[in-house]
Amino acid sequence: MTAALGIAALAVGLAACTPDPVAEQYREGGDTGYIAGEQLIQEFPAADRGEPVVWEGVTEHGEKLSSEDLAGQVVVVNFWYATCAPCRVEAADLQKVYDEFKDDGVSFVGVNTFDQADQARSFAEEFGITYPSIIDVDDATVKLAFAAETPISATPTTLVIDKQGRVAARILSMIESPSILSTLVKDALAEKA
Repeated sequence: MTAALGIAALAVGLAACTPDPVAEQYREGGDTGYIAGEQLIQEFPAADRGEPVVWEGVTEHGEKLSSEDLAGQVVVVNFWYATCAPCRVEAADLQKVYDEFKDDGVSFVGVNTFDQADQARSFAEEFGITYPSIIDVDDATVKLAFAAETPISATPTTLVIDKQGRVAARILSMIESPSILSTLVKDALAEKA
């Protein structure tokens, strides 16, 4: 098992030096390595939002992170894994929107649903991701915390959480344009806490 994890980590690390065949296949219309589907964007009026979602986990750097740590902020939560082709394609857009709003009280959290910490760190290095990701593969506690709002099998999925900790918007499938996520984040920031 350890040898297999080492080989997988090496493969992810080597991918940084070569073109990304999984992402290229996706761009060319293939759907290997992820759950295919049409993008669905939903915004939920404040009056129709459920209770705040309480979650906690450990990041790829071994640090604990929870909804309590980010209370009062708009939070973008992105469910992903390293070999998911659309996750690889949307990585730059997520980072771009994070950079746009990180000084405005907006936090981003990745939730890696398949990989161990070493693969998540390699992915972040390869794609220039500077926000943390929770490693959720072993116990799926974060995924289960959001299960009422997020289809468990949909990857990638991106959620915008309002300042009260409730799901304000959901993007099922890959983010097709950073402006879509940027608009959803601006809407959540404009709301009164």
